[in-house]
Amino acid sequence: MNQIIDRYNSHSKILKKADEPSQLDLHEDSNCARLRDELAEASLWLQQMRGEELQSLNVQQLQALEKSLESGLGSVLKTKSQKIMDQISELERKRVQLIEENARLKEQASKMEMQVAADSPVVYEEGQSSESVTNTSYPRPPLDTEDSSDTSLRLGLPLYNSK
Repeated sequence: MNQIIDRYNSHSKILKKADEPSQLDLHEDSNCARLRDELAEASLWLQQMRGEELQSLNVQQLQALEKSLESGLGSVLKTKSQKIMDQISELERKRVQLIEENARLKEQASKMEMQVAADSPVVYEEGQSSESVTNTSYPRPPLDTEDSSDTSLRLGLPLYNSK
């Protein structure tokens, strides 16, 4: 009988302890409340940064908000300008690279034209000069200067105009 009473008493003590909040539960509740407050404060601050919920602010708080926004805008503009300058530099580098490649291809095409002209037999008709035969057989534009914007590629094939 005593054993049954002891088991009952120990079991009822355990149930009473389960009903009492533990230190860990109290600590977790306080952390949860603190985090909830921080979230509400951060949400209000974000709304104010967007220009909402400003009625509750006094003049000093509005000036502080304005200063914060100006500082942030300055950082955004600085970063944007730097990215634009980086893009301009990259495009300029690519432009120079393309100009060099274009010059190399023009030189290569010119060499191929000269080789085809040297390998082809020249047939003179009566009254034609060698200049007119060359120009008739291999039509080509005048020699390009460095500033030329001609981007065509001529293969030097006889009787075909690449333009």
